Amino acid sequence: MRNYADPATDEVFMQEALRSAQRALDSGEVPVGAVVVHEGKIIGRGFNRNLADSDPTAHAEVVALREAGAAIGNHRLPGCDLFVTIEPCAMCAGAIVHARIRSLVYGAEDPKAGAVHSAMHVLNHPALNHQVEVRRGVLAGKCAELLQDFFRARRAG
Repeated sequence: MRNYADPATDEVFMQEALRSAQRALDSGEVPVGAVVVHEGKIIGRGFNRNLADSDPTAHAEVVALREAGAAIGNHRLPGCDLFVTIEPCAMCAGAIVHARIRSLVYGAEDPKAGAVHSAMHVLNHPALNHQVEVRRGVLAGKCAELLQDFFRARRAG
């Protein structure tokens, strides 16, 4: 199996996910962003749209996966990599497995709801028939800072 990890490329695509997170912030949503990459090209972008869409499933990852599926005309996304600014929740981890994403790259850990390494281990559970390569901590400081600033401002306001 070829190793797709490239720290410089990971940072480039994480910067794109951060740009998407900024769009969420500008819209009054929790600032989480995601991009799906296939053969070095972004084929799906997403940011949290729960409030705008009145949709509890409109997390950045799901929005990006939907766009990527439409772009390639398939609900399976083999050979695709997902970059997201925070560790995915259980719902998003399940969607990642169902989409057959090759690798997940995320920035900040989510100790309360993260379903990759933190609160629970949904992604890559031994009972699942698909395993995802995971790289974590890419631009973690910038990703965490965006979220912390958002919640700090909410508490103050």
